[in-house]
Amino acid sequence: MPQLPGDFDTTFLPFQTKMEAAGMPTLLIEAFRRNLVQLVSGASVTLGREQLAELADVPDADTLNGYAATGAEALKHTVLIKLNGGLGTSMGLDKAKSLIRVRDGLRFIDIIARQVLKLRERANSAIPLLLLDSATTQADSVAALAEWAIQRDDLPASLLQHRVPKVVASSLAPAEWPEQPALEWCPPGHGDLYLALETSGLLDELLSRGYRYAFVSNADNLGAVMDTSILGYFAEEKIDFLMEVADRTPADRKGGHLAKLKDGRLTLRELAQCPENEAEEFQNITLYRYFNTNSIWLHLPALRALIDRYAGILPLPLIRNRKNLDPRDPASPIVYQLETAMGAAISLFDRASALRVSRTRFAPVKTTDDLLAVRSDAMMLDEQFRIVPNPARTLPPLHVSLDPKHYHFVGQLDEHFPYGAPSLLNCASLRIDGDVRFGRDVTLRGDVYLAADAGGPRTISDNTVLEG
Repeated sequence: MPQLPGDFDTTFLPFQTKMEAAGMPTLLIEAFRRNLVQLVSGASVTLGREQLAELADVPDADTLNGYAATGAEALKHTVLIKLNGGLGTSMGLDKAKSLIRVRDGLRFIDIIARQVLKLRERANSAIPLLLLDSATTQADSVAALAEWAIQRDDLPASLLQHRVPKVVASSLAPAEWPEQPALEWCPPGHGDLYLALETSGLLDELLSRGYRYAFVSNADNLGAVMDTSILGYFAEEKIDFLMEVADRTPADRKGGHLAKLKDGRLTLRELAQCPENEAEEFQNITLYRYFNTNSIWLHLPALRALIDRYAGILPLPLIRNRKNLDPRDPASPIVYQLETAMGAAISLFDRASALRVSRTRFAPVKTTDDLLAVRSDAMMLDEQFRIVPNPARTLPPLHVSLDPKHYHFVGQLDEHFPYGAPSLLNCASLRIDGDVRFGRDVTLRGDVYLAADAGGPRTISDNTVLEG
């Protein structure tokens, strides 16, 4: 237990009072107290190379074809969970990110629904879909999902993520913002999945109905679909927690990586956990080869046992996010948002493992750069309604870099590409600086760099072919 100042109870009392007044469950209040202890005590956990063991090659998903039959049988005992708590604020929206139109007029939520319908057809079973929503995404997302009529009467379509108070950085007091009280609260990260399943009673409900497995992934990762070979491997090898990892590239060098502790358990190591004198080594993608795709497989009975072992609260490492109280007002007070990560539970399960997957299972849309690529002919929806590279493309993955002054928001992207994305099938990379607008049926090939004159916008005429 970290060393606490003698007046910690005084520090915690206003948070406890605030959360009790909002009707928060006792387990959530205790979980928040645990995180606040770590914050106030200044506890910091570093993981240096001397604490890690060599991580051998992890199993590869491409070698699991022999497990498909087991996986097909296990489908009827599996639930699909999509992490859907994020707003599209970073892309200029004030609603659920899953409502962005991604491709062929379809929103993320529409593509997910089609993936589920296709999966049910293959499994001949009404596999449940569960959204893990925040208070700001739940109503719109459930309404959009209802258009597909796939909700089961016996299970909810959505599980509501908890919310916790923001902590004022200067005083370590609960945030107060009377003009917009909702901004005093924040979601506690996707590590809240485990607590939300427990406090809602849904974990026990799923177990009582015979569900034994769950596949969890981000709603904006359209490559993460239920795979029967992976499920079969997970079930047949009696794994309790399986994390899908992918090869780190130079673009991933500052992100967290999979590591192995001296006791043989797997863990995730973030840059903030790395000793300063090892920061350069941390970014060595040959030495630390794999990153977490945030797609995991859970054995629900094992999760039930683990939650019981820890009296309802999994001891996940604290993530301290420093932000403005009002994200749209840089003059608003600095606060800490206390969060945990779902993948960090890998070190808690007795039978945890990782699985190397290809980048086709990791196709997130985080920026308008990603969105333009997904909308283009460089990508396509396959028969499982998964976003994958167009097989007609012979080039490496497309790299798109759009001027954030003109393309940062979805509305700006649509304004500059009113007739849809140009053909990028044979484009190696695209960089745009300045205000460049596109006409119909534009084709880009090779490495393309476009810049607008300082005097005003530049327009690319209909049917233009640009190369180099």
